[in-house]
Amino acid sequence: MNVASTTFTAIDFESAGARPGKTDVPVQIGMATMDGQGLNNESLFCSYLRADQPITWSARKVHGIRDEDIQDAPTFTALWPTVKKALADRVVVAHGSGTEKRFLRAFPFHGFGPWVDTLKVAHAAWPDAPSHSLEKLVIMSGLKAEVDNLCPDRRWHDALYDAVASLVLLRHIIADFQLGQHNIGALIEPDRSPYFANRAAK
Repeated sequence: MNVASTTFTAIDFESAGARPGKTDVPVQIGMATMDGQGLNNESLFCSYLRADQPITWSARKVHGIRDEDIQDAPTFTALWPTVKKALADRVVVAHGSGTEKRFLRAFPFHGFGPWVDTLKVAHAAWPDAPSHSLEKLVIMSGLKAEVDNLCPDRRWHDALYDAVASLVLLRHIIADFQLGQHNIGALIEPDRSPYFANRAAK
């Protein structure tokens, strides 16, 4: 399967924040899909998620989600059919995919993937970038206006905004490095040796 013929679905979670003795839980989910025709506006999905624990002050400071925002929201379990339909048979995209993979483990044997982690792809594409955060990379690449247009009235650390930003960044890298005809493996396991070499030299 080459990159140009692949359908990608990005997913992002915002969380309640870690508490001593408690497992962190998601409080917002965002998803978006992109194929050879571009980003599908009809695929944009975002929902708060009801949690069984309060949102920590530090988490609220990052994403701005309050306990009252999620008190009437659906549970992650209730939304599972929607998530499963969006991610099944797709290449799944996330920027720093550890959190997304961890929260999806609530449903064992879901079989989603393969995964493209745009953090790893960005390390390979721009090993000398001063920051590989999603926000800094999108701004560096001149893509923020496009993300703003797709997600009006949203901001960084909103789950939909970040999911869309990761797809817009991925599309930019695919075009800039002419990866369309490459095997999808070039994105799943990008060559990050220049990045690690640069880190070792510092």
